[in-house]
Amino acid sequence: MADGDGLGEAATATASPPAPAPGLSPSHGWRERLRAGLAGTGASLWFVAGLGLLYALRVPLRLCENLAAVTVFLNSLTPKFYVALTGTSSLISGLIFIFEWWYYHKHGTSFIEQVSVSHLRPLMGGTESSISEPGSSSSNRESETSRQNLSECKVWRNPLNLFRGAEYRRYTWVTGKEPLTYYDMNLSAQDHQTFFTCDTDFLRPSDTVMQKAWRERNPPARIKAAYQALELNNDCATAYVLLAEEEATTIVDAERLFKQALKAGETIYRRSQQCQHQSPQHEAQLRRDTNVLVYIKRRLAMCARKLGRIREAVKIMRDLMKEFPPLTMLNIHENLLESLLELQAYADVQAVLAKYDDISLPKSAAICYTAALLKTRTVSDKFSPETASRRGLSTAEINAVEAIHRAVEFNPHVPKYLLEMKSLILPPEHILKRGDSEAIAYAFFHLQHWKRIEGALNLLQCTWEGTFHHVSVYPKKELPFFIHFTAGLCSSTAMIALLTHQFPEIMGVFAKAVSMISRTCVEYL
Repeated sequence: MADGDGLGEAATATASPPAPAPGLSPSHGWRERLRAGLAGTGASLWFVAGLGLLYALRVPLRLCENLAAVTVFLNSLTPKFYVALTGTSSLISGLIFIFEWWYYHKHGTSFIEQVSVSHLRPLMGGTESSISEPGSSSSNRESETSRQNLSECKVWRNPLNLFRGAEYRRYTWVTGKEPLTYYDMNLSAQDHQTFFTCDTDFLRPSDTVMQKAWRERNPPARIKAAYQALELNNDCATAYVLLAEEEATTIVDAERLFKQALKAGETIYRRSQQCQHQSPQHEAQLRRDTNVLVYIKRRLAMCARKLGRIREAVKIMRDLMKEFPPLTMLNIHENLLESLLELQAYADVQAVLAKYDDISLPKSAAICYTAALLKTRTVSDKFSPETASRRGLSTAEINAVEAIHRAVEFNPHVPKYLLEMKSLILPPEHILKRGDSEAIAYAFFHLQHWKRIEGALNLLQCTWEGTFHHVSVYPKKELPFFIHFTAGLCSSTAMIALLTHQFPEIMGVFAKAVSMISRTCVEYL
């Protein structure tokens, strides 16, 4: 998606020729152009060479005689054969079309396209190449652009993700449906292996068992492995974490297990601090133990928030952010913002935004819409569209409207959920920045804060409908090429089969005409 912050201003440069880079000869440019031209014409040369070889071998291979025999064979076939042939082709292509459609709706990509890119393209030597050298200016610009867009396009872990056992499983018990997709759970498994494992796990048998547990796809198998790890080491913090996340059926049970994990995690963390400088392996072990400790404290804060002990949750989060300031990528400040909004401590919310709503830090819907909510709060109770149209907007109202503009430009999916025009579902464990999943996760936790402020949703609706509702039309995802191709192939072959069955004489004449034309072309060659 396009960057909604309006920061992509183009800069004009003077038309002076660039100086050659040090170490490059003046002939470097024409050599690269020649190499690129040869690479671009390679496919055409192979095609022409193939045609020339076929023409040279036309006599030894008796191409004319063989094609004439094929033409005679085709002329001797009855219309029933063509009906059976086209009907079978239509059936096969229809089955392929149905499978492609099902695979696309389940996985979001074309099966044929995925197989072609993953397996056939490497065999054919297809790779994306660029004629720019690693040190060239174009390569540097592309790398800088990719780094700038990384935070906007990356899939992030939901800072407010629910507990699997105590919350997601309740939905499964009531509806019989799974609230999480396989893709989402697979990303979580990768996160667990990244945060909770390291190269020194083989030194501790309990960590070796947990390393296998995080890779298990079956929840009962993971829980069983966690108990095995506790039998080997009663102070295995990651085993308590897994049980708190997946086996605990209530938040109270999850908090009890996380407190046991905290006691074990702090002991292991202090031990790792003392040995961190002995070897790179010990440094990796300290990073792992730090991740485990931060994760446990964060989840304990979320347990306190869900159990109504909000001030305790705020204290844990503040202490965590002071103790481990480098771990900003975990977005603990978003948990803090939500808890402070529940306390209606708007001055503290503004202080957090002043620190994290910075151009150098990644944006999020929570930051943008919370900033808009604070500005909306000062004017929403007295705002009226009729009054504003007569006297115009005040300075505070203009600031509030601009803040809503900024938020909607960052993620245009949020207003429909806040205005309850779309139904809310349980938020996923991972979100795509500026996407619908982020909008669901934000509205699921922050809708109550917008409803608490009188007139806030009214001002949001007036601003959104007046500016974005008819303008911001975001295109839907296009269907893959092979779905269109198989649908067209199925339809065309079915139509040919029907015409051959209904008008056998006309289609027979058409087939003979096609064979005569092909035979004439071969004789001409």
